[in-house]
Amino acid sequence: MKNIKISISGDLGSGKSVLSKQLSQELGFEVISIGVIQRELATKYGMDALEFNQFMETHPEIDKECDRMVTNYGKEERGLILDSRLAWHFIPHSFKIHLTVDNNIAAKRIFNDNIRKNEKYSSVEDAAQKLLARKNSEILRYKTLYGVDVEDLSNYDCVIDTSDSNPQKTYDLVISFYHHWLSKQ
Repeated sequence: MKNIKISISGDLGSGKSVLSKQLSQELGFEVISIGVIQRELATKYGMDALEFNQFMETHPEIDKECDRMVTNYGKEERGLILDSRLAWHFIPHSFKIHLTVDNNIAAKRIFNDNIRKNEKYSSVEDAAQKLLARKNSEILRYKTLYGVDVEDLSNYDCVIDTSDSNPQKTYDLVISFYHHWLSKQ
């Protein structure tokens, strides 16, 4: 049980980071966030998150490097939580969580988030438009590179819409699904 991997994917602003931290505290697993790594790369390239996503559409080597990292994390002999859109695909033996959220609610959450330094928006409407553009860019990249549809909810063990939820309620649902999943392992 010490080698369990949990993959968390989902919509931008759906609460993946908060859930990752809660699960880490409960289970004692380290969190690896590919989103953080990509935001750091965007800053290094002097781009905001949307520009970097669009840049990656024509530079698949960046996605492939991140995905090699995820695959290697999946082979490690320790429990890990991977906050990554595609960890479920590259670590098929993981407990696969997918969080969804209404785009307008996500925009409000992210617009008011002070942590994402290269994700600044002029308004909630601007955030909603750019989040949707990022999501569409990612969907296209993943279909093109890997032939996978991140929108196909049958890929996941646990799917939760966090639009009208709070972090504790989301966590409680996930941990319940997780224990059920563990009992079948």
